[in-house]
Amino acid sequence: MSSNLPPIPEGFRPIAASSGFIGVNGPLYLRHVVREGGDLVHIGFRVEARHANPMNNCHGGMLATFCDMLLPLSIHRLSKEVGHRFLPTINLQIDYLAPCPVGSWVQGEVQVLRVTRSLVFAQALVCADGTPAVRASGIFKIGQPFGGPEEPIG
Repeated sequence: MSSNLPPIPEGFRPIAASSGFIGVNGPLYLRHVVREGGDLVHIGFRVEARHANPMNNCHGGMLATFCDMLLPLSIHRLSKEVGHRFLPTINLQIDYLAPCPVGSWVQGEVQVLRVTRSLVFAQALVCADGTPAVRASGIFKIGQPFGGPEEPIG
């Protein structure tokens, strides 16, 4: 990451993913606060020049990629029913609301709407420096178990 970008916000730690798709498109950062009444999970990244389109805003494809990682990574931490099971994407819908300029902090929060025997329905709001930038919803198939929430998944 370029040293002239602002620091990562306090309380976020890198998600371990040095290889594979997340490793190439990240780094992603996690802030997970356990609290009574429900955990709070935020996942974010700093928009770098390599994420940008010709207008120096985060490319829509990168934002779609981020949402496709944000939703399942958050579901693992928010839903005890799902636990550590692979969540392949069945459907992903994205509404782009505002640009995310290079240097902005992009952060998403997920709400798990419903968990069935075989599917998870969830939605997310993604903000760039506090401004709503993307609204996403997804349907995920509950797959095979894997090692834990720190493993690269998506």
